Amino acid sequence: MAKLPVPAEKIIEEFGPHLNYSPKDGYEGRDEPDKVVETHCCFCGMQCGIKLLVKTNKVVGFEPWMEFPFNEGRLCPKGVQRYLQNNHPDRILSPLKRVEGKGFEPTSWDEAMDKTVSEIKRIQEKYGNDAFSMLSGVSLTNEKSYLVGKFARIALKTKNLDYNGRLCMVSAGAGNKKAFGLDRASNTYADLEYAEVIIVAGANISETFPTLTHWIWKARDRGAKLIVIDPRVIPLARTADVHLDVKPGTDSALYGAMLKYLVDNDMLDHDFIDNYTSGFDMTIDAVKDYTLEWAEEVTGIKKEKIKEAAELWGKAKTSFLLHARGIEHHSKGVDNVLGCINLVLATGRIGKPYCGYGTITGQGNGQGGREHGHKCDQLPGNRDIENPEHRKYISDVWGIDEKDLPGKGLSAYEIIEAIHRGEIKGLISICFNPLVSLPNSNYVREALEKLEYYVCIDFFLNETARHADIVLAGSLQEEEEGTTTSAEGRVIRIRQAVTPPGDARTDTSIILELAERLGVKDKFTYDDSEAIFNELRVASKGGTADYNGITYKRIEDNMGMFWPCPTEDHPGTPRLWEDKKFKTPDGKAHFNPAPYKLPGEVTDESFPIILTTGRVVSQYLSGTQTRRIGKLVDQYPEPLLEIHPELAKKYNIQQNELIKVSTRRGEGTFPANIVETIRKDTVFIPYHWSGLKSANLLTPGTLDPISKIPEFKVCACKLEPLKEQAKPSSETKAYASI
Repeated sequence: MAKLPVPAEKIIEEFGPHLNYSPKDGYEGRDEPDKVVETHCCFCGMQCGIKLLVKTNKVVGFEPWMEFPFNEGRLCPKGVQRYLQNNHPDRILSPLKRVEGKGFEPTSWDEAMDKTVSEIKRIQEKYGNDAFSMLSGVSLTNEKSYLVGKFARIALKTKNLDYNGRLCMVSAGAGNKKAFGLDRASNTYADLEYAEVIIVAGANISETFPTLTHWIWKARDRGAKLIVIDPRVIPLARTADVHLDVKPGTDSALYGAMLKYLVDNDMLDHDFIDNYTSGFDMTIDAVKDYTLEWAEEVTGIKKEKIKEAAELWGKAKTSFLLHARGIEHHSKGVDNVLGCINLVLATGRIGKPYCGYGTITGQGNGQGGREHGHKCDQLPGNRDIENPEHRKYISDVWGIDEKDLPGKGLSAYEIIEAIHRGEIKGLISICFNPLVSLPNSNYVREALEKLEYYVCIDFFLNETARHADIVLAGSLQEEEEGTTTSAEGRVIRIRQAVTPPGDARTDTSIILELAERLGVKDKFTYDDSEAIFNELRVASKGGTADYNGITYKRIEDNMGMFWPCPTEDHPGTPRLWEDKKFKTPDGKAHFNPAPYKLPGEVTDESFPIILTTGRVVSQYLSGTQTRRIGKLVDQYPEPLLEIHPELAKKYNIQQNELIKVSTRRGEGTFPANIVETIRKDTVFIPYHWSGLKSANLLTPGTLDPISKIPEFKVCACKLEPLKEQAKPSSETKAYASI
């Protein structure tokens, strides 16, 4: 059983999180580095260019990479501090094994590998191949994402593989595939500059994708109108022409009402609709009753503001619509995405200069990571694992019989549910911290405690890894060669700056050795990362995410290449759909009905307040990396409960008072932050923290039926003021575990 071997406090004392600061005068060698390595930030999907300064195999600083075309040297607070994870005191320097009553102790690679392989074989011989599962992450490069997918299917022989992109982009991906037959932002962000109207829906760009803000400001400088859709007055909304403070869970009602307004007032591109789309009449019929008055009642937005937004969008000649997790983290996230796409298609503003639509990837390789095979339903090239032709093609590339290729498995949260049912007994994870990032974390913890064997590959001992039997010391992004794909669809080079410290190894070498020990070495013979990428190119050939014409050299010569790029003489595709030929079976863009449905959980007398969650500027996802960097923690040291003054007054809540927040799954205690920048019926908690400070103690495991993404963005809660002022964050141990 994977319960903690010692109390969490003892593990934290040894393995952190501890805060790392740069010396006052900078690291030694910063002014005279051995080399300067042009690479990219390890955090969000913007994948900003950065130069790492290296001295004696340590990253000692950074410089802006002014020439990289997206960020042009600009970096956010996380990017500026990212180098401090290298040479961190919490770094795992050798394999670890759990020792009951003592914690985790170093062990040899042979012992760690022998134990892992023997347990995989034992569990699969006793319960079947699918009883051993794998969870992966999209901070991994394209090469490692591809390798994980191949490893799980050929070496582990399991169908139960999924990834933490399941918490990020899958609703957007499913919506894009339904509408366009292809899953990628349609334009580069440079097209934003000349858009007359920009809609930003559910994307706190200024805090979570700060370097993207530059392109929106360039458009604003040219007179662009900005519409922001969010229940909070996020920084971007403060200067918006229209801010639609939508009630969480009612997005599709808003988009449906806007679409009906466009139809009623003939703000449509009839030529585009008639010649290049299908499904329009059925989609319009689904919203025929969505009046502005109805939308006001459902969404809580004044009908005049909805009308103003619809008119701005309808009358524009050029436009761009961006969305992110705010509309996707829902049990109807795919419908929300389709509602946005319907607005784009109705006005025909796609596939031409300065007219576009973009789904913003949250994780570093959120785009490439969902294209090449570590999703439960996917094969490389964004192929469908249940499509016989797709299965045959990949089986031939991999040199296996198609009947030996596992079928569709369970998604990430469904794997947790299957552990509870006793169907899954073993787990290997890499670059995933489900105890913090999945919803209903008490339920996730109970699942971890039921596993017969759990092995984790990572470079820090994150909260989930504390439950492991074996921890395999893996690598940081800058410790391997590879590629990632930015939110624009630009494939870029990750260059190795340093090698793993101590006895740590690269993730790739760990996976390759496990494959060898599991008896399939002949299927995993690669000299280097470029060899893996070259096989990925072949595996992607002919798929909707076609990388076949992209090489390391072409990436380096062009500062990135945009897929699809089918041949080496193809220029790449910065802007999709210019030929109006879509990747759907009929070659047309598809309207899809997106009728309004209630969220999975609604408020009632017992739980009368809406809780929504999200990110803050200085932290990243589960915080495994950022909660170890001193200045980032100093900027936002613990999660706060954002609450409107009127709601605070109703409950007699004072600023900085401790508030117990309860839902049907659990409870947590958070300091109150009384702000006017949130709806009066909604509270907000950021989700980057663990244990007693985890927002995901509260969130539900309700899933979108298509994308299987959890509904992080809306659940019902109640508040109880504790009549006690919060202590300074330095005294509260924001990382404290249950």
